[in-house]
Amino acid sequence: MAKTANERIIFGLKVKQLRQEQGLSFADLSKASGMSLSYLNEIEKGKKFPKTDKVSSLAEALGTSVEELTNDELGRNLAPVTQLLQSNFLNELPLELFGIELGKVAEIIAQAPTRVGAFISTLLELSRSYALREENFYFAALRSYLELHDNYFPELEEAVEAFARQHRLPTLRPIPPRTLASLLEERYGYEIVPNGLDDHPDLAMLRAYFQPEKKRLLLNGQLSPVQRSFQFGKELGFNHLKLVERANTSSLLRSRIFEEVLNHSKATYFSVALHIPLQPFVESVREFFALPRWDGEAFLALMQRYNATPEMFYHRLTNVIPQFFGLREMFFLRVLHNPTTAGFAIDKELHLHRRHHPHENGLFEHYCRRWVSISVLQEMTHRGSEGIRIDVQRSQYFGTEDEYLCLTMARTGYPQPEMNVSVTLGFLLNPKLRQTITWTDDPAIPIRTVNTTCERCPIMDCAERAAEPVIVRKREKYQRVKAALKRL
Repeated sequence: MAKTANERIIFGLKVKQLRQEQGLSFADLSKASGMSLSYLNEIEKGKKFPKTDKVSSLAEALGTSVEELTNDELGRNLAPVTQLLQSNFLNELPLELFGIELGKVAEIIAQAPTRVGAFISTLLELSRSYALREENFYFAALRSYLELHDNYFPELEEAVEAFARQHRLPTLRPIPPRTLASLLEERYGYEIVPNGLDDHPDLAMLRAYFQPEKKRLLLNGQLSPVQRSFQFGKELGFNHLKLVERANTSSLLRSRIFEEVLNHSKATYFSVALHIPLQPFVESVREFFALPRWDGEAFLALMQRYNATPEMFYHRLTNVIPQFFGLREMFFLRVLHNPTTAGFAIDKELHLHRRHHPHENGLFEHYCRRWVSISVLQEMTHRGSEGIRIDVQRSQYFGTEDEYLCLTMARTGYPQPEMNVSVTLGFLLNPKLRQTITWTDDPAIPIRTVNTTCERCPIMDCAERAAEPVIVRKREKYQRVKAALKRL
């Protein structure tokens, strides 16, 4: 019976471990077992698994039994490696998306198994300490994949165009929700239940739920027409792209495998591209960038032209701006705010070209209140405003030469009535940005010095500070200790 990749890797590691313990070279083992040097090398790299008679020869040459050689025990030193190889985590990591073969991972492990084992053990311990689950790694892998491709996928753009031609969708946008609903019902046999989730208060946070056995799409009765249309677009994406592995909830709660996460991202991309067609949108963005000065109303009008939500609008901006305008040094952040607890959380982010300064911090620290992403949410809460608010800022990051042009939209009641949200695009200030966006240096745009979190910020005269700079003080204390030791 054919062996799995993990079985080949574990067998190869055992052979190498036993060979080295007995002080045998490849030539020694080749002579004792009757196998060629190249074949033994491939066995130890996890590429080959010998037939039964050769396993017996190897066991005899290594002074062990066939049973001992073929079980999955690697010993105490390599226990973390065994744990990783036998977990679903390694099996489900999308190594192929990054051009990495599992055999290459095995080769690295085989070269220094004890050190790699200690490293893996450290990673697993850190993941337990910070309560990281498999899906945290899946989402991190997805972000890296999107960033690697500048969040632009020609094959998905082509699929959307082919779908629109096939079903003779109108060229003008927005597309009426009923048009997409009819396609689901007539083409794919869906039953759409408009208020299907209303009798389940615990599912109020979901926009929709799909029952695959009945092909029923249960909708949240509170959805706006554009939100319903977006859900229909995602379902059409799952079907048209033939994405089998999927979550049945409108948002990912907990994923079994990476393919679910990836397919959810593809269906979302499909729906966004369906509602905001590529070429007209690129021309609209070009016109907006060519305005003589910053115009928040024009920015809002650009979104409303396609009857999009802020999330759809910003998603499409991250698709087209790096690809068609060459602005690749940019980031996207989505910040959730609960006014009753004053808590802020980053639940989505994307960094193109490199890791930019504003980013999620999983240590329960207080994000800098000078960020426009957060200050706009605070203003909405204090003034009791509703609907959509737009703001802009030039953010200079303290202690660095980096400055970003940040465009932010915020709205109330998302994703639940008691929550507000802001979405922000930030562009690194450089000559290319000034050449592309003519109003970059508009004097009406406020400029502020910002940082990442209050705990790590040494700006002592900050009126917006929400927490003491405890990390800064720890560092300063450590430096004083070092200086005192040096004097001794």
